[in-house]
Amino acid sequence: MANRQRPARTRPMRLTLAALLVVPLVSLLALWAFAASLTLGNAISDHNYTRLVALNAGPSTALASSVAQERLESFNWLNAYPQPPQAELYPARRRTDAAVAAYLRFARSTQNLRPAAARTAENSLLVLLSRIPLYRIALDAGGMSPAAAFRAYSAVTDALLQVNAASYQGSDLSVDRQTDASIDADRALEYLSRETALVSGAAAALGQLTTSERELFATAVADQRLMISDALASLEPALRAPWARVYASATHGRLATLENRITGSIGSSAPIPVNTGTWQSVSQAFMAQLQRAEIRDAGPLATLAGQESTRLVAEAVLAGGVGLLAVAASVLLTVWSGRRLTGELTSLHDSALRMAGERLPAVVGRLRRGEELDVDAESPALPAGRITEIARVAAAFGTVQRTAVEAAVGQAALRKGVNRVFLNLSLRNQSLLHRQLGILDSMERAARDPAVLGDLFRLDHLTTRMRRHAESLIILSGATPGRGWRTPVAVLDVLRAAISEVEDYPRVDVASECPATLAGRAVNDVIHLCAELIENAASFSPPHTRVEIRADMVGTGLAVEIEDRGLGLPATERAAVNEQLARPPEFDLARSDRLGLFVVGQLAARHGIRVSLQESAYGGITAIVLLPHRLLAGGGAPEPDAGPAGPGRDLPRRVRQASLVPQLREGAPRAPAAGPAGRNSV
Repeated sequence: MANRQRPARTRPMRLTLAALLVVPLVSLLALWAFAASLTLGNAISDHNYTRLVALNAGPSTALASSVAQERLESFNWLNAYPQPPQAELYPARRRTDAAVAAYLRFARSTQNLRPAAARTAENSLLVLLSRIPLYRIALDAGGMSPAAAFRAYSAVTDALLQVNAASYQGSDLSVDRQTDASIDADRALEYLSRETALVSGAAAALGQLTTSERELFATAVADQRLMISDALASLEPALRAPWARVYASATHGRLATLENRITGSIGSSAPIPVNTGTWQSVSQAFMAQLQRAEIRDAGPLATLAGQESTRLVAEAVLAGGVGLLAVAASVLLTVWSGRRLTGELTSLHDSALRMAGERLPAVVGRLRRGEELDVDAESPALPAGRITEIARVAAAFGTVQRTAVEAAVGQAALRKGVNRVFLNLSLRNQSLLHRQLGILDSMERAARDPAVLGDLFRLDHLTTRMRRHAESLIILSGATPGRGWRTPVAVLDVLRAAISEVEDYPRVDVASECPATLAGRAVNDVIHLCAELIENAASFSPPHTRVEIRADMVGTGLAVEIEDRGLGLPATERAAVNEQLARPPEFDLARSDRLGLFVVGQLAARHGIRVSLQESAYGGITAIVLLPHRLLAGGGAPEPDAGPAGPGRDLPRRVRQASLVPQLREGAPRAPAAGPAGRNSV
């Protein structure tokens, strides 16, 4: 009794995974989920928020102040009559340039601290900052009205405030509400600055404000009151107190009265109904009070944000420490089980990879070379592990491997059978067609009636095309056609012979006087290759157009160009066809719509001929056939009666047929195969 191998002891994958992963995952997920959901993300966000608040105060305030000052002086300069020298604007512009440079450095250093919404708003701000030099050029040239200049600079400050609003997003909703309210108060200060600039411009214009400037003033007043109203409603008592005292002061009451008078004058062309000096003193006093309130408000707000950030960081550190202890305990538990599982999975992976990447491709390659294979010997079992599921996977891979080898062997056998069928059918047809061509040749020589001779030549032409298709079957089967030519043949005769195998031969012209000759061993294959390309060119171009063939010597051999005037091919499809011609794939029965291109690729690969398709100047396709020097003969064209060998003896008759059929159709006498210009008569 044969010794039977004792089956390996296995255990379920579920049990192994439970021992390996359940305890570590439960502890890690519980601890780290708690830390991540409650502390870590919030701590990072609040840390960035606190740093951004601390870093942003200086550059942002300086930029807002300098842009507002340049807006004020530019607006005054445009409204003044007569206009003072432009040099008075230069100090404000230099301050703005310095503030912009400082802000850009700040923006680059803090871009990772801002949320995505703030980065989008900051990009818009940077675009507006880059336009400030353009505003100055237009302003100096007189191409910008006071109102347009005011709006342009105000858009910059609006964008800056939008960046600040989008940047300050902490994790604590109460801190966020206080920050938003503080920003609203800052907006109220900016709108008051706009009011001051507009009235200052009116003072420079002898109290006059245009209708659009009065509307800008009214809008600034409404926005200022709306923003401070929202801010006072949202701020906590400690943060609201400085702002509330300023807006409850007598100075604000006087300012509001002046604002109401100016807004009530919209539509009037008279000077503004306030004394500009009074306005200037009241507005400056009120603005100074607002700036002091802003400074007092910044400290408590920063403290509030810092306390929240400190608390979250402490929680994150605590949770992280506990999680680290859980990780250490889990590592000790997983090392022992993990090594075994990793080893078995790695072994299975390597075996499957060798099967897919080495063994199966080698089997397919040997089958393509015609070797006989033993399915059992080529399908060894994969090594099985001690874990049940891994052992089952290995067995499944073994089954897949055997099935793949069996399928490859079956496909190879089927392919051989199909090739034999192709070869047998083509050889039988070729034998009959050779006999038919011999009979037709005898009948052509004996005929005297031009009409009968023309019909015989048309039948001869049809039979020649049928023989080419039979040879295509031989090529598809992987064999070589039996016809050959012993002596060199003129390239022009080879091209005319290829034309004679095409249905629309009357539309094809040979525009060449190339004296080169082709070696006899390649004559038949080159005729077949060119005939396939010519027929393709004639089939896919309008029937009223011509197909032109040119042949000439080039540095690397002989180039034959076959150009049609059809619709051409898309670039992607043309590239795919060129790839197929350069590296012909194995024949696929499912792609029978392009048998001609496959035959061309096989013939080109057999002789080292390069074939490519390019777009022609007419929008069609130019097929370029490059014959290497080794296929060319050193002598001139052979005599028509040179001693051919084998079934290739019909070449002169095919060349003669390409020239005589059109003439016989018209009842003309026979002519030689080529005219004095070397141009085919068809």
